[in-house]
Amino acid sequence: MSNYKFIISGGGTGGHIYPAIAIGKELQAQFPDAEFLFVGAKNKMEMQKVPKAGFKIKGLWIAGLQRRLGFHLLTFPIKLIWSLVQASFILMRYKPTLVIGTGGYASGPILKMAGLFGYPYLIQEQNSYAGKTNVLLAKKAKRICVAYEHMERYFPADQIAFTGNPVREDLIDSLPDSSTSKKAFGLEDQLTLLVLGGSLGARRINQLIASHIDFFRDKNVQLIWQCGSLYIEEYQAFEQNGVRVLDFIEQMPKAFAAADLIISRSGASTVSELALVGKPVLFIPSPNVAEDHQTKNAKSIVDHKAALMLSEKELEASFKSEMTKLIEDETLRNSLGANIKELAKPHATKSIVEELKNLLNI
Repeated sequence: MSNYKFIISGGGTGGHIYPAIAIGKELQAQFPDAEFLFVGAKNKMEMQKVPKAGFKIKGLWIAGLQRRLGFHLLTFPIKLIWSLVQASFILMRYKPTLVIGTGGYASGPILKMAGLFGYPYLIQEQNSYAGKTNVLLAKKAKRICVAYEHMERYFPADQIAFTGNPVREDLIDSLPDSSTSKKAFGLEDQLTLLVLGGSLGARRINQLIASHIDFFRDKNVQLIWQCGSLYIEEYQAFEQNGVRVLDFIEQMPKAFAAADLIISRSGASTVSELALVGKPVLFIPSPNVAEDHQTKNAKSIVDHKAALMLSEKELEASFKSEMTKLIEDETLRNSLGANIKELAKPHATKSIVEELKNLLNI
């Protein structure tokens, strides 16, 4: 049988979309004659990102359940019921061989109805703290691919496969030369800090870096500072000799190669990529995410002595001392870099697809 039909669903945030696209591309490479349909949430970023990656997508009228009071609480049940109806029609028309969910509220309706209609489905959970959608849908899942240890706290142990998270292909091979990469950013061949706050940016991290420019200059540390598209106008003025301020970094392998140390948020995909890169990291988790999962992701790395972590509340008191430790202690940097590299799963996407093939007895 070569006419496989795959539905891949996940979205609401990049952390769910990019793994979905990576899995789709690997399946496409192994099954070039297969049909693919992505299912996401209307008006969310997947509606642009997925077609750009070359896949068809249908959007459901669905939104996440938020705790704060407002009109959205009244519309949520209507959206949920209608999205389940939409998902039913999609399944009846498409008749998929297998459904894949990468989490987020966008994947809930299609996986729920797939279970009711008897279509097999696989879940890919990116975080160390399982999302509510995935936990609710795990019971009928044929396989649950995870990226962290001890996930039997959330899922049946016999359904779990420890595969890791999909990462961008251009990081799997060795990174470019460090000195050449620094020159590409207009920097000297000296200690370089890469600051990552996500494509939109992280306000607290940007404020932190801006207030410590003199500190980094005194320590002879150069900066590649990705401040995000929301903040580029505000922080562009900090661009100077030894400080590169960018809204978005197109050539991430070069940025990682140029970096001697990294400050970053700790979303699941980011953590997986940083493990592959194998550089010393100070995680500053975002406190504004469901169930504080970024802190839990970072802690799982810190527990292996593979990174440092500071909460936003600790920055005022501890940032300078932690950074001074990283900057001045080369042995610590080497140790953290080696330890995080040990946790990397470079072939996660292929492992996930192997689990899918096993389910289909291929």
